[in-house]
Amino acid sequence: MTGWTLTTLLAALHDGVKQRLQISRDTIGHPVLKGDASEAVWLDLLATYLPERYRAARAIVIDSENRASEQLDIVVFDRQYSPFVFQHEGVNVIPAESVYAVFEAKQSLDAAQVEYAQKKIASVRALHRTSLPIPHAGGTFDPKPLSWIIGGVLTLESEWKPSLGEPLSAALAKGDDQTRIDIGCIAAQGLFYRNDRGGYVLVPHEKAATAFLFELIARLQDSATVPMIDIRAYSRWLVQ
Repeated sequence: MTGWTLTTLLAALHDGVKQRLQISRDTIGHPVLKGDASEAVWLDLLATYLPERYRAARAIVIDSENRASEQLDIVVFDRQYSPFVFQHEGVNVIPAESVYAVFEAKQSLDAAQVEYAQKKIASVRALHRTSLPIPHAGGTFDPKPLSWIIGGVLTLESEWKPSLGEPLSAALAKGDDQTRIDIGCIAAQGLFYRNDRGGYVLVPHEKAATAFLFELIARLQDSATVPMIDIRAYSRWLVQ
């Protein structure tokens, strides 16, 4: 034995995330800078541990009908098949077809923050997404059905007591399919996710960040590949 164990490695992953979030909260006085620092911790986690086909960035999502989402703290998107991401001075604009998941990152969670995240998530799901037939050596496959855009919220702590209890369940249950939150992490206390029956599973967990990461990866695997984007639908907005 070399001393390496999965238990130790996975615990260390969570501990690093939680410690960085706690330091950001305790040492950075300006609320905007504090929020940016916390957001950066989650972005770093996803950039480091998601498979290379995925990217994660703060971004605005746009569609081929010239509509845009609100700005999202974290967008998980495809860079293997999607043709472009517009970037300028740190601003990312991503086509709707390439989006797998969107998250809001908060210092702490309460009913107002849940509602805020729901509205941000809905602004992405409302966008139009194209899906073209897929050519192959023997002909073409039918257009890929549009996959569900995963929506979530990430935070260090919860304002509720208990952190994972009825008040959280009630806040998550409000809204409709467009606004629903599918998964979330409260790093200091646990994680939650929506199950196949439409209810929420609340899981107290000492290593919540790692548990969240694994659940997200499993859900991304279920999403498979993004649809084939109709790039000409975007190019029509290019005016000479």
